[in-house]
Amino acid sequence: MPQISRRQALSLIPAASLLVGAGRWEAVARPGAAAADAATDHSRLLRNTIEIFAGDAGSNVRPEVAGKLAAVARTARSRLSAMDDAGDGELFAGQPLGASDVALRNSYQYLYEIALATATEGADSELAGDVDVQRRVADGLVWLHENYYGDQSQGYYGNWYNWEIGISTHVSKTLALLADVVRDYRPDLIPTYVASMDAYLREGENGDVDLDSRFHTGANLADITANRVIQGALLGDDARIGKAISDQSTVFATIDPYNLRHGVTDGYYQDGSFIQHHSVAYTGSYGKALLTRVVQSVKMLDGTSYASGGDLVDVVRGWVVNGFAPLIFEGWMMEIVKGRAVSRTTTGYTDVGIIVEAIVDLADYLDGDDARALQGYVKFIRSTSRATLNPDGFVSPVTIAKYADVLADDSIPAADVNPPERSVAFNAMDKTVHLRPGFAFALARSSDRISKYEYMNGENLMPWFQADGAHYLYLSGQDQTKAFGVDFYTVVSPYRLPGVTAPVEERLTVPELYGGFWYENPEHPLGFTSSSESQNTYVYFPRGTNRHSGGAVLGAYGATGMVQSDDVPYVDKQAGVLPEDFVAYQNARSTKSWFMLDDEVVVLAAGIDGQGGRDAVTTLDSRIADVSDELSVVGASRDGREWSGTGTADVAWLRYANSTEGVAVGYVMLDAARVNVDLEQVTRSRRVVRASNPDTQVTKNVFGVSVFHPAGDGPATLAYALVPDADEAQLRAYPDGGLSVLANNPRVQAIKHTGLGLIAANVFGDGWQAAGHVAVHGPASVLVRQDGDETTVAVSDPTMNRADISVVVRGRPMTLVSADDGVELRPAHGGIRLNVRTHQAYGRTFTARLRAR
Repeated sequence: MPQISRRQALSLIPAASLLVGAGRWEAVARPGAAAADAATDHSRLLRNTIEIFAGDAGSNVRPEVAGKLAAVARTARSRLSAMDDAGDGELFAGQPLGASDVALRNSYQYLYEIALATATEGADSELAGDVDVQRRVADGLVWLHENYYGDQSQGYYGNWYNWEIGISTHVSKTLALLADVVRDYRPDLIPTYVASMDAYLREGENGDVDLDSRFHTGANLADITANRVIQGALLGDDARIGKAISDQSTVFATIDPYNLRHGVTDGYYQDGSFIQHHSVAYTGSYGKALLTRVVQSVKMLDGTSYASGGDLVDVVRGWVVNGFAPLIFEGWMMEIVKGRAVSRTTTGYTDVGIIVEAIVDLADYLDGDDARALQGYVKFIRSTSRATLNPDGFVSPVTIAKYADVLADDSIPAADVNPPERSVAFNAMDKTVHLRPGFAFALARSSDRISKYEYMNGENLMPWFQADGAHYLYLSGQDQTKAFGVDFYTVVSPYRLPGVTAPVEERLTVPELYGGFWYENPEHPLGFTSSSESQNTYVYFPRGTNRHSGGAVLGAYGATGMVQSDDVPYVDKQAGVLPEDFVAYQNARSTKSWFMLDDEVVVLAAGIDGQGGRDAVTTLDSRIADVSDELSVVGASRDGREWSGTGTADVAWLRYANSTEGVAVGYVMLDAARVNVDLEQVTRSRRVVRASNPDTQVTKNVFGVSVFHPAGDGPATLAYALVPDADEAQLRAYPDGGLSVLANNPRVQAIKHTGLGLIAANVFGDGWQAAGHVAVHGPASVLVRQDGDETTVAVSDPTMNRADISVVVRGRPMTLVSADDGVELRPAHGGIRLNVRTHQAYGRTFTARLRAR
């Protein structure tokens, strides 16, 4: 993907009004005509901001925008009614103030929503241009400031985000929408509020952004700086605008894990990964928020002397093509990159709608083929999504009109920016995606670099195994809200997520353990408070303790491996680092590999152990279906007899089919194992996964395939294949393509596929390990494919800390055709040896093409 360093990002910021001094951006005085230019810039910036949120005369007369404008007016009328019905200590009925930061944030949001309706030019609403209502909003701002916001000694309770970002976002936009009225009616309101917003930026430095703060990174930094740009325009303050643009530019820089700036690991990586909260894979939540904010910033600055060059826009285009697109399947955002947001009721298709809006806007700032490719991708998402994308949910009326224009342009063909077959190793965030025309396979891994899960503030209450090799198999043509999303986590046992090996035990949620949404112990040396680093490390998003997690990609094929480990809380609790009343759970153990091919995903597991005398269960798959769906489960035992239904059996293969949805999955056992097949109706409230969810009872049929590992049997092994959309004839003949397991133990796991001419291996042990005619000096992930006289080798370091890896391919003498930098070819007895320089490659795949002499 396009990359940009911190230095390059700064170099692309226009020099207007800015200079570098004492390591930070400072204002240059604009005398005479230059000051007039600055005023023009500020006016244009505010006009752009209004157009983003309220539309303009051109967009607001479009019939496609009418639904959005009607919704804006309807919401505003509802808020005004709530204002009329407010009781003591409320600005809006149902939002009692004084102790709830959420109620205060909501009150500011409601004022913004009223202001928005009054600022929608050309809208068919009595609220449009109503100065009396606008003054009522201004009065509301005054009342909130005087009673609940202006005294900083009484504020900043609850969640820091509301005080530093949430409230400031609503206030800044409201003041931008009503700037002219406010300056006339309440002339002190803008400087008063800006001063207070600065005072609440407590995680910053002197009321400004601090790039060394762990709170001012990624999407959070983009939010804060975008707000400060608006505030600068309102005040006519070049220095504020310039500093905010400079600070925001850092989010465009590709994260170099070996040369971190300000210690920040949040942001986009070379392989397309996105991290927020320092160690959480978060493309589908914070990542989309960052995308939205930076595109809005480009639009805000458009036509001013602050506007950035096209190189930054091209970086964002790279985010879309290599960061977002592989994670979107038929209009659905995959679960593996949502953090705690997986427990929310509006994810998946809604997430992608937000991304589509940003893509439509981004295409406006690109030229030629790049613009058409993104526009074609917008059409592709719309044509393949099982949910109707409703542009009324877009933030901007202007973008709704642009979206309609894209759809109506017959010269733009619908086209995916992904190739039809693609395998992506997001090693920087421990995730893997494998795409084929009929399915997508998404795998969540973890390590000592990346968190096992994210829990926070009562969201995602039972997350314990979500990155312990959990997979999600998305099938083409299926409505994914019926297969995954919040209902999947609601009814599927957290111990039976697909692909997971879990100990047999019952765990308690954070509220059950501690009576609140976090562990409170400020007197402990680690200082456990709601937003403390210790809370992050041990409660909200703990990391694993294993180094080995990653894999290699060869063309559209992939191999990845992971060593399952305890998390940091358990290890540190055993070491006496944590308080006595802090509860930590021991994990199971396993060494696992996933080999992703054309028709199947092969999974090998070894060293399976529940630890501590506990049994363990490995879940091959769990799927949900509506109770009215027609389901069937058939298979064959190893002696060839037909098998169907549920129970425990020594089967050779199984096939689960949902005839109503038109989807099926086959499961082929590649070694002897007694499989448990379950199909039961489960009813639970959505609140079991998120405390603030509506108490909606969900009833689903839950299908599960699992293997039980008794504690007394010692470490176990398991080998199987997932075969999407397989029919019975295909499964009976399996493995017709010549698939075989070469090794499956804690040192090396490898397969051979004769039909593809492929050997794929994950080596976990140190030293040389053999996989067919390939030998690897591990640890390493390796794929070797022979096609006629050519052999292609792909190598990656899944530990991220090896200086080099050696691979020997035995057979005919070969010469080097081409290779990535860092690959050397040397002769070896009976074959050739590749030495691959993996120093500071951070899991990147190195590829070499060889030809037989």
